[in-house]
Amino acid sequence: MPVPVSSSAARRGAAGRGSARLSVGFILARRFTLCAFANFVDVLRLAADEGDRSRPILCNWTVLSERMEPVASSSGITVQPGARLGDPARFDYIVVVGGLMDEMPGLSAGETRFLQAAAAAGVPLAGVCSGAFMLHQAGLMQGYRCCVSWFHHAEFLEQFEGLNPVADQIFVVDRDRLTCSGGASSAHLAAFLVDRHIGRAAAGKSLRIMIIDEALEPEKPQPGITLDFKTRDPLVLRTLLLMQQTVDSPLSITEIARRLGHSKRQIERHFRAALDVSPQAAFLSIRLSLAHHQVTTGDKPIAQIALDCGFCDSSHFSRMFRREFGTTPQALRRAQEKGQGLAAG
Repeated sequence: MPVPVSSSAARRGAAGRGSARLSVGFILARRFTLCAFANFVDVLRLAADEGDRSRPILCNWTVLSERMEPVASSSGITVQPGARLGDPARFDYIVVVGGLMDEMPGLSAGETRFLQAAAAAGVPLAGVCSGAFMLHQAGLMQGYRCCVSWFHHAEFLEQFEGLNPVADQIFVVDRDRLTCSGGASSAHLAAFLVDRHIGRAAAGKSLRIMIIDEALEPEKPQPGITLDFKTRDPLVLRTLLLMQQTVDSPLSITEIARRLGHSKRQIERHFRAALDVSPQAAFLSIRLSLAHHQVTTGDKPIAQIALDCGFCDSSHFSRMFRREFGTTPQALRRAQEKGQGLAAG
């Protein structure tokens, strides 16, 4: 059975937002990301009243549709829309929740017109997960900074020339466009809206009930591996992305080339032209950068960090680390701990 996701107040639809301080309409892509959508909605639900009974008093929300047909998520669970598109001005925000990159159908003509009308009426638009891609397809992201997942950064650059994506923040607010990378970041974007319209206490309450420690500012880095290499070469970007995804069990360049459908020689030529390094050196740099981050920001054992970053043993890891950073991971960890002790004193 489809899961109806709308509040009683939102079902009033065109009757308006009533006394709610925050009203949100959702458009769901086919095969949308359920986690990102659910996190966003639950922050609204938990902030919607003062008794935690999910009453849409302070804010309301509804899933919008052109044809009112159930929408299947990437997990197979379907959501039943609560209202037709109608007048976008009845909402404070319209949120587009994207889906799987390789199955993204784009918006329908009616949805595109609806979003364009919302933009013309000054209604802020939000793109969650790959929803940012869909907004750009509708011509609504020109001149805006746009948050995308580090996992999809390469695809974004390849498909949407001329847009400046941000892959090192948890979400981005640029005037009347709000974008986030999906997953837990959608909860933080929703909390940002709740804070703005209802209050910080309501936003904090929602996150605490969801077992999220505190609201994160937009500038908080995504918990992925940020690329230090700057290039727009699509093949190099795809190669770097695959390296990121296999950092704990590094693939040979020959295997990477096979997976990407190119020859090893082609990849080597592109890396030399774009970055003036070999793909092997770039892969090692990615692994060592991740290792440096883990050594300085956590308490994971050095031997475990070595394994997690694809090094066969601690001694090899220590040699490579020293060659890159001028110190061993053990010495860096000790210096870090000493510095924290002095700061505490």
